Amino acid sequence: MSNKIHLSEEQIASFHKNGYIGPITVYSPEEMAEIWSAVRRQLPDRSNAAYPSDSYGAATNISNYDRHLDINKLSQHVTNPKIVAPVSDILGDDVLCWRTEFFPKYPGDEGTDWHQADTFANASGKPQILWPGETEDQFGKGTLTVWTAFTDSTIENGCLEIMPGTHHKMNYDENKSMQYQSDIINNVEKEGKSRGFFGYDYRDLQIDPDWHPDEKQAVPLEMKAGQCVIFWSTLMHASYPNISDKMYRMGFATRYAPSFVDIYPNTDHVHEYGGNIPLDKFGCVIVAGQSRNANNRIATHNLLGNPFTPLSV
Repeated sequence: MSNKIHLSEEQIASFHKNGYIGPITVYSPEEMAEIWSAVRRQLPDRSNAAYPSDSYGAATNISNYDRHLDINKLSQHVTNPKIVAPVSDILGDDVLCWRTEFFPKYPGDEGTDWHQADTFANASGKPQILWPGETEDQFGKGTLTVWTAFTDSTIENGCLEIMPGTHHKMNYDENKSMQYQSDIINNVEKEGKSRGFFGYDYRDLQIDPDWHPDEKQAVPLEMKAGQCVIFWSTLMHASYPNISDKMYRMGFATRYAPSFVDIYPNTDHVHEYGGNIPLDKFGCVIVAGQSRNANNRIATHNLLGNPFTPLSV
């Protein structure tokens, strides 16, 4: 595999220090426009989707999960060598993708709260990813998120912002509970910005209720369509509100971990964001190497019958 798509030693060192790297160009703007145009036309068709359309409310974030399992271009995206190679440089030879999510921001949409995620029990109340030896009470590594801009992502239309180096300490306790409240969406201002968390208030999980994120540490991550940023989910991250008149922002997040971690341990349904999804059609995708955990559900093909091809590293 060409070294051009792998990270240099300097880039890896920077990643471990700062908790993120990017922007990295995966597609040209023209390639991304073509992919997004095709995907956008297929999204309304849920006939082969992993989760039935009656398992969630229309306003829930859960409706965006795992369309890489039934849309070929998204299946190809999660296994794209330009993504998998740098991810493998960080995580090792055996890597899986366990979730994908769309993150749209339409004109007038609030920004996303500052947050960190380790076990992803923050909304569901139950760990969704655990590293060996990790428990609900013990801080782990979380997941590696690759956030790809499917459209241009700017401060005006709601780009990501991060706090470099904050991935070594959790400021939030995912064992605490958040109350889902659909009426607070787009209705709460924090530190002078309209911010929320898909019907939750992430401040409810703060270890210290009086603590405030240091906005002076924040770095905006503006990206062109087709670029991505790679970061630990334990890195403090958020997004700006979309204050533009007509520009929507579409991000697509792919979540990766070493294949030896536990994904959805002892879980058959995920309950969060006011809905729930059954996991009978769910499977992790091995994107590099092989599976190292017999307890994980593995999808060797997508739900259209097309094989996932792991990267040889």
